[in-house]
Amino acid sequence: MRTISDTQRRARLARRHAIAPAYRVGDTAAVSRQMVALHATELANVYLAVAARSEASRADITAALEVERSVVRQLAMRRTLFGFERELLPAVLGSASSRVATTERARLAKDVEVGGLTTDGPGWVATQVADVEAALAEGPQTTTALRGLLPELSRRIEIAPGKDYGTISPIANRVMTVAAVSGRVLRGANEGNWRANRPRWTLAEQWLGEQVPPWPASQGWRELVRRWLWTFGPGTENDLVWWLGATKGVVRAALAELAAVEVHTSSGPGYLMPDDLEDVGEVEPWAALLPVLDPTTMGWKSREFYLGEHAPEIFDHNGNGGSTAWWDGRIVGCWWQPPDGSVELALLEDVGTQAKAALEVEAERLAGWLGGEVVGSVYHSPLVRRIRASA
Repeated sequence: MRTISDTQRRARLARRHAIAPAYRVGDTAAVSRQMVALHATELANVYLAVAARSEASRADITAALEVERSVVRQLAMRRTLFGFERELLPAVLGSASSRVATTERARLAKDVEVGGLTTDGPGWVATQVADVEAALAEGPQTTTALRGLLPELSRRIEIAPGKDYGTISPIANRVMTVAAVSGRVLRGANEGNWRANRPRWTLAEQWLGEQVPPWPASQGWRELVRRWLWTFGPGTENDLVWWLGATKGVVRAALAELAAVEVHTSSGPGYLMPDDLEDVGEVEPWAALLPVLDPTTMGWKSREFYLGEHAPEIFDHNGNGGSTAWWDGRIVGCWWQPPDGSVELALLEDVGTQAKAALEVEAERLAGWLGGEVVGSVYHSPLVRRIRASA
């Protein structure tokens, strides 16, 4: 069995993730293609992930999302919102999104029955989704506007009644999640600034000029695994199961169909595509600053080869990765912003003068790109939260 060292994995990461400065790519669509998917839970994540890997301005990224529409936001793996290259959307809709759609539709149907809105949950959900699509046929609408047009969306339901963790939840966001996860409804132009995720919902045929037909599930999963292996490989079966939010059966079938080759890594048996077994060239030491929930930080379940002992400082208890500072393929700390909008480093180890100087260059680059704006997040790492609390 071929062995892929951690040094080689970090060299692949530098090149294929376009985060070493020498390997940055041209535009937003190219970054999305390189990374398979960009975390879009917070819209600023997309902008900052692209900025870390290209020279794209905020206006360039907005144009890709809203004018060229070369990158499309879609709920998919692990019930997470991502930005996908448009050409990948059929594969995503037929596999990861379809899996999430089944779960979300069933959960909402059950909750509205338990919450007393109806005795026919599946029928109620189908009616609300149909009403949303009919309203959007007249033109794009925000969630707030849809609540005004469709009074049923203004209702609230009690989740987990009688439980300590029970809560009262508005129904509109749940309905929109179900309506959009199928791909018939998409997140269109953003009503807020680049740091606020407030989409105007639109029908796919209005936004893309066509209704996107999903691929068969096995074909979709296979394409996602193929792209993941090229960008993140070698990775383990567990890495793929976690990243895809799928089952071992799905992953094993895709690996077999792709004739993926098993290799040895420090994380255990991993896989590469059969035409990707040769080592990539060495990469000069490099520095990078990546945002909260960056696709590189969140790319594997087994993270020791690039994270080391820093997990408790970088990841919260739900497994969300905060902002990170990288040196030569490893996370060595994070970055944060004081109220003046500058970019400050917080290192978790002594990286030496060369590394610190390179990281300072990246901090100046990022601060210049941000232009004094402060990016908030609900996913700040434990390290950043502690720094901000004491600042």
